[in-house]
Amino acid sequence: MNIDLKQLSATLRAQFQGLAGRPPGQWPLAPRILCGIGVTAAVTVAGYFTYWSGQFEEQDALVVQEAKLKDEFRDKMAQAINLDALKAQRAQVDQYVERLQKQLPSKAEMAALLSDINQAGLGRGLQFELFKPGQVVLRDYYAELPIDIKVTGSYHDIGAFAGDMANLPRIVTLNNMSLNAGKDGVLTLDAVAKTFRYLDPDEAAAARKLKAERDKKAKEKGGAK
Repeated sequence: MNIDLKQLSATLRAQFQGLAGRPPGQWPLAPRILCGIGVTAAVTVAGYFTYWSGQFEEQDALVVQEAKLKDEFRDKMAQAINLDALKAQRAQVDQYVERLQKQLPSKAEMAALLSDINQAGLGRGLQFELFKPGQVVLRDYYAELPIDIKVTGSYHDIGAFAGDMANLPRIVTLNNMSLNAGKDGVLTLDAVAKTFRYLDPDEAAAARKLKAERDKKAKEKGGAK
């Protein structure tokens, strides 16, 4: 089948001539087909950017949300399956916390504890050159009392004193320790002994209020950035 390309090209060109002023419905076949293709392409592009693209983005967001919800469901299902084990672990943690709390003196017991620390040093033959309780520091759940101490004595007596601090029924820690040698083998220990106690109801309320204020300021500062 032979096709005369020149004649076909001339026929197509002739169909595109004289279109000005004529309604599209009266155009020849080739211009109408080309115009229909152009209109379809324009409508498709406009529909994508004005309507379909937003739906595609919403679909992508829903896919991500679906994956997140599936992960949360699996986590909660695993927690539900292990609920008995988690309850047992919580009971163990509560018992451990209770044991630790029993090592914290109340506010009324602090004087006796300070006396125990002093007697522990004197019982080892140490000489107190400084025993100065500092300012109470309120934490979220407890109060911390630093005590500046300075004692002199032999190496073994100072070591035994540090061991006695660790073996007290209440929690006492030695911090910022500095050991200096003097004459005749006498050593001087400078340290900060820290002990901890329960918060009384007023102090607990004040601590919670202070924590809430700090959290609020941190949130406001983070939101301002």
